[in-house]
Amino acid sequence: MGEQSAYGVEKRVQRWRDFLSPDNPPSHLFRINYRPDDTERPLPWPDKKAERIEWAWLTYERHLARTGWLRDDSIPCLYPYTGTEIFAEAFGCRVYRPADNMPFALPLVHNSAEALKLKVPDVGATPLAMLFEVADELRRRAGDGALVKLVDIQSPMDIASLIWDKNTFYVALLEEPEAVRDLAVKVKGLMVAFLDEWFARYGKEFIAHYPDYYMPQGVTLSEDEVGAVNREMFLELFLPELVELSERYGGMGMHCCANARHQWRNLLKVPDLRVLNICQPPAEARAAYEFFAPHVAQMHSWFGDGPAWTWPAQYPDGARVVMEVTAGTRHEALELSDKLWAACGRS
Repeated sequence: MGEQSAYGVEKRVQRWRDFLSPDNPPSHLFRINYRPDDTERPLPWPDKKAERIEWAWLTYERHLARTGWLRDDSIPCLYPYTGTEIFAEAFGCRVYRPADNMPFALPLVHNSAEALKLKVPDVGATPLAMLFEVADELRRRAGDGALVKLVDIQSPMDIASLIWDKNTFYVALLEEPEAVRDLAVKVKGLMVAFLDEWFARYGKEFIAHYPDYYMPQGVTLSEDEVGAVNREMFLELFLPELVELSERYGGMGMHCCANARHQWRNLLKVPDLRVLNICQPPAEARAAYEFFAPHVAQMHSWFGDGPAWTWPAQYPDGARVVMEVTAGTRHEALELSDKLWAACGRS
């Protein structure tokens, strides 16, 4: 990755590496969302591959240009975006594609007998193959040094809950947990095959699937079903696959929009959990900042009260927080940058 400016990509990557290292003192990072020239993103439909590539390329070029004058901690990346449907679709789920919203998978199985019949498909024989075509073309244009944003990935158990009709899935969690585990193991097999190929092509460092944060290595995923299960079920069915994925890839970043405070202590059992994103109301986010401060970097859906440059002083001692703020004008973006730069203790 070539240096673009005094605030260029290489320095931004190094700030992220320093931020994520537990050996360094706690610090904060910030992203300024200023995109006055954004164009509408094409929906991630199979017949819109060319449009998706052009949108992603234009977005990358514009972000790269902003690194020349806007000093923040955002990193330009190539974005082969998807919905949540991609792995469920690979197993044979039909996909509903609304005309005005993101696609989603429709359940394929309704009982353990149907789940047992599912086979792990070959990545290249599924619609997942097109995602490599998109990312390959973007990488060809940008060069090998450009970071690629990971596609939208859920945990194997979460994907199993998309494949299996939830009307019977939750009953099966209680009555036939081994059948659910078996399906999740199949999902994990497909996910590992996909991720192994993805990282082999595009490198171990990447930008997370959601929200946008840098990972030097590892995997990022969404874990949303844990709010609906108790602690014991998490330990039995959810934790083992998270441990395996984190250990395989060298770390994990996690998004969770579930009401899952009862699982917070369990989340700390995931080895090398690097970044946690909790999407909950402010009171819950405040509690999360306090609870997770000694353990993991945080990037939640609420960052503080009042002006953005006062937020760092609101976080508990020892916290590592990534803040996001939106600017309406170039002048506002520059002002926010200067004030947050100082608030984060940078010279």
